[in-house]
Amino acid sequence: MLSRDAINAYCKSLPHSTHVVQWGNSDVWKVGGKLFAVCGWSNGESAVTFKVTDLGFEVLSEMPGIRPAPYLASRGMKWVQVYDDPGLPDAELKAHIEASYEMIKAKLTKKLRSELGFD
Repeated sequence: MLSRDAINAYCKSLPHSTHVVQWGNSDVWKVGGKLFAVCGWSNGESAVTFKVTDLGFEVLSEMPGIRPAPYLASRGMKWVQVYDDPGLPDAELKAHIEASYEMIKAKLTKKLRSELGFD
């Protein structure tokens, strides 16, 4: 899995992403003030959490090293956490983080999307 630094660098590269540290020293990534990824720790190892589609949730949740995201999935949201090997290949992990970003961006108000230069 990508290192925490590499995940953070990738999230930072997405247009208008913002970063805060919260929830026990987790790197929390947002677009338009809405969460799209969290990079934190799971048993001392880096873990990354992101939103997925309904189908993605079903498929990814069954893969070794990936689980329904603690807290988020328990509230009925479709978020997964890559927490252990084998997880996902680096390019696939980046693609899922970007897809999460795009899903969140699409849900922003038209006014906010316009203010951020997305429309």
